[in-house]
Amino acid sequence: MSTEHENSLGRAASAYLRSARHQPIDWHEWGAEAFAKAERENKPVLLDIGAVWCHWCHVMDRESYENAATAGVINEHFIAVKVDRDERPDVDTRYQAAVSTISGQGGWPLTAFLTPEGKPYFGGTYFPPEDRYGRPSFQRVLLTMVDAFHNQRADVNESADGVMLAIEENESFSGRAGNPGSPLLEKLIDSAIQQFDERNGGFGSQPKFPHSAALDLLIDAASRGGDLADRARNVVTVTLQKMAAGGIHDQLAGGFHRYSVDERWIVPHFEKMAYDNSELLKNYVHAFQSFAVPEFARVAKGILRWMDEVLSDRERGGFYASQDADDSLEDDGDYFTWTRAEAKAVLTAEEFAVAAPYFNLRDVGDMHHNPQKNVLHLGESVETIASRSNRTPVEVRETLAAAAAKLYAARLQRRTPYVDKTIYTGWNGMCIAAYFAAARVLDLPEVREFALRSLDRVLSAAWNPAEGLAHVVAYGETGGSAARVAGVLEDYGFLANAALDAWESTGELRYFTVAQEIADAMLTRFYDVTGSGFFDTERVEGAPAPIGALSARRKPLQDAPTPAGNSVAATLLLRLAALTNREVYNTRAQETLETFAGVVEHFGLYAASYGLALRRAVESSTQICIAGSDDQARELEIAAIFGFAVNKSVVRVGHDLPPALAETLPNLPSVEGSYAVVCKGNTCLPPVQTVEALREALNS
Repeated sequence: MSTEHENSLGRAASAYLRSARHQPIDWHEWGAEAFAKAERENKPVLLDIGAVWCHWCHVMDRESYENAATAGVINEHFIAVKVDRDERPDVDTRYQAAVSTISGQGGWPLTAFLTPEGKPYFGGTYFPPEDRYGRPSFQRVLLTMVDAFHNQRADVNESADGVMLAIEENESFSGRAGNPGSPLLEKLIDSAIQQFDERNGGFGSQPKFPHSAALDLLIDAASRGGDLADRARNVVTVTLQKMAAGGIHDQLAGGFHRYSVDERWIVPHFEKMAYDNSELLKNYVHAFQSFAVPEFARVAKGILRWMDEVLSDRERGGFYASQDADDSLEDDGDYFTWTRAEAKAVLTAEEFAVAAPYFNLRDVGDMHHNPQKNVLHLGESVETIASRSNRTPVEVRETLAAAAAKLYAARLQRRTPYVDKTIYTGWNGMCIAAYFAAARVLDLPEVREFALRSLDRVLSAAWNPAEGLAHVVAYGETGGSAARVAGVLEDYGFLANAALDAWESTGELRYFTVAQEIADAMLTRFYDVTGSGFFDTERVEGAPAPIGALSARRKPLQDAPTPAGNSVAATLLLRLAALTNREVYNTRAQETLETFAGVVEHFGLYAASYGLALRRAVESSTQICIAGSDDQARELEIAAIFGFAVNKSVVRVGHDLPPALAETLPNLPSVEGSYAVVCKGNTCLPPVQTVEALREALNS
């Protein structure tokens, strides 16, 4: 691709858009200008939605959008618009719904054909350059769509109107039910357990995604006893162990890839996302918190290590968005995989003799494009290798550690897949919350400090009480510029929840105050006062009419790929209701849960975050307030933390308290030394100063 030509995407800020700036397509960014041009020239709009981490987006770029003949067809007959799905989730979700209605499936790259009004009349995902894979060639699709637009306009408009109607119907839930409670919660838990793959862990068959919200829902259930507890614990422990042993887990650098193409977690799609790793970090921390399995703490620390090294701005704070799957189209996972010869070139004979059986390095590996390539995943145990080689397990572990360090050092010499250093508000809220959880449970003060630095940066750059939240904190590419992208519902929910976590961890009331400010703005900007529940985007008085499918109002309920905005918002409001006694928070949370109660069980695994919010509503909030900063206070905090429960929070208290706690803890008890106070609902037990007394208070 020639770098002499540069289209208008050279002015863009998004990494994905800038990657297409030298393509021979006359690309436009999403906006009124492109659609006005389509109207003037009476042309259909070709919409491409993708992401910088998306392998098949890169494939279609090379095969079609970098092809001069294909570009000629597009430039002559279409107005071409390219969208980064990470930068514009509002555009992506609506056109995903449209293409799913048309073709029965969505995904990236998303290829849609729109009228000049932005209404979709046809679409799909990847189209090959020639007829293959049972798909028509892209040029044939292009010519068919332009012919239909000009010669069958009435049919095109009718189809587009039908798709728009389907989007609006699909996104408006008429499943309101009063007083959702424990029976519905048990159905959601049981639904997850029923889909458990007993042999391989996880849920369902291939492809396999982690479903982190479901794992947290089951960890919580396991801590409560009852008929479901043992089954829930088994699902969680088997799944987390199998994932940790699999190729979806980066055995050298730590962290997890996005999903596994097989049911055994061996061969992943190699991209790594901030939101997957934040939620899996919580899973492993919460599981260690409840079950005290050392392996879970080790995996959690590995996630932290990778996020620290690759996915974070160590100087200023903040978490980057993603790491690509590969360095180029010739690199189909090659950065992360190994042949036996490549490993032998790095290791001593003794190290290879241990590493090969442990990491499953075989002559015939796992990658279909190159059978010699192995995805590192655990095979023989340390004990088996030690027994066979007449060595102690300690000696084998030492040799393995040396081998892994050498393999990782050698891998770092390879061309590294691209890291998108864009900092998104919502995803940073998720990462910050995960860091607070890990810091507290694993006693890692430096992790807490980085979470605080990151939160301060996001709040400073993205939060303005008059304008609200911005979706983008900072772009990772130099050059280009972008108009402010307004925050969506999940940005508000994730960041405000992270601010509450900061207050619990530090006792600094400023974090509580900003959490409440963001929550109040969320209610004002997103809540549906007529039909209840939250829309995913705000409507601003006097703003221009939305383009195309953006006119459809969505109330997100499904966890895909991140926890659903309505569930996150309800969680936030329930947390604040327990700390402020403001009835509006509790009322809006309950109304939100009721809005979806009649349909939510049909979403199964994909409504697990709703189950987590419902658990908070069913169980009254419990706070364990820790006063003091010495070793005794830390011992009390450790005892309070043990056992993950959604409705339990451990709070470091200072002299300034939120209203509800100030009422139930008047003037703070006059007790010398550190102490803990257990509060449930609107009452608090007397202060205790020993771990034994605290455990007794919690059990009561």
